[in-house]
Amino acid sequence: MASFGFMVIRGVFAVAEHVSPAITGRAAFELFSRVPRPDRLSAKEKAALEMAEPVMREGRKHRLKLEDGNWLAAYDFAPARGRKGTPTVLVLHGWRSRAAHMSGYISGLVQGGFRVIALDLPGHGESSGRRLNMANAVASVYAADQWFGPFSAIVGHSFGGAVAANAIIGSVEGVPAVRAGRLVTVSAPSSMPAIFREFGRFLNLGTRAQTALAARVLKLTGRPLEEFVVARQLAEHPLPALVIHAPDDKEVPASEAESMAKAGPHVRLHWAPGLGHRRILGDCGVTRRIVDFLTDPDVALAA
Repeated sequence: MASFGFMVIRGVFAVAEHVSPAITGRAAFELFSRVPRPDRLSAKEKAALEMAEPVMREGRKHRLKLEDGNWLAAYDFAPARGRKGTPTVLVLHGWRSRAAHMSGYISGLVQGGFRVIALDLPGHGESSGRRLNMANAVASVYAADQWFGPFSAIVGHSFGGAVAANAIIGSVEGVPAVRAGRLVTVSAPSSMPAIFREFGRFLNLGTRAQTALAARVLKLTGRPLEEFVVARQLAEHPLPALVIHAPDDKEVPASEAESMAKAGPHVRLHWAPGLGHRRILGDCGVTRRIVDFLTDPDVALAA
């Protein structure tokens, strides 16, 4: 059930819709991009961070300055044989998450012989800012690529999976594509238009305000919202990809994974029953599946 605060917000947007649909749409985008303060942690989140601490302690922390004036926290993990000459994998977390929540995958990839770079995306973890959207997320991946790349692969959970795909194909105007040989998405959405439609319905946005919301995406990314569909992007770009999803995921429907798997034979689909949207991050079997995919010599690399 929606909180009282959100019920009030919905009422305000319903009224504003009739006054100025354009301003309402822009305000809706700002609300969509706004992230909660990362230092406000629940007891459960604090416990998760404590569990991740032994892994995160092994990472060398960096601060990357972004063009918008914010800075990005990046963690560099070296395998036993050192960083030099080893393939590097970039790991991206999802919405309202942080690099530490990906510690299970980080540990597994390091043990698998990879150098791992993990980011706190804008407004998350120890990175600065209070907004996260596809434009500044993709720009963050490009900044990481300039510091630590090239990447042999990018692994992304939830929104981070969509970000990874968009960074590799170069969907944001003015941000060069990041070269990566393979992509792994875990519990990731495919259709950003569907997410915005659902968000608009939640706020009681009318057609004109919804159009203004989409126009904001066009202004920031240089591309219409309709182009931000990972399934279509994978169909147009034959990037070797592994799509992992739990059929019981209550945050991102399993149909999103199915649509990506239909992009072509270069996309593999792995179901992880019973792991939901977040338990999937701590599953050893899923971690092994990711490492196996990234080390499989039979996976043809993208040109």
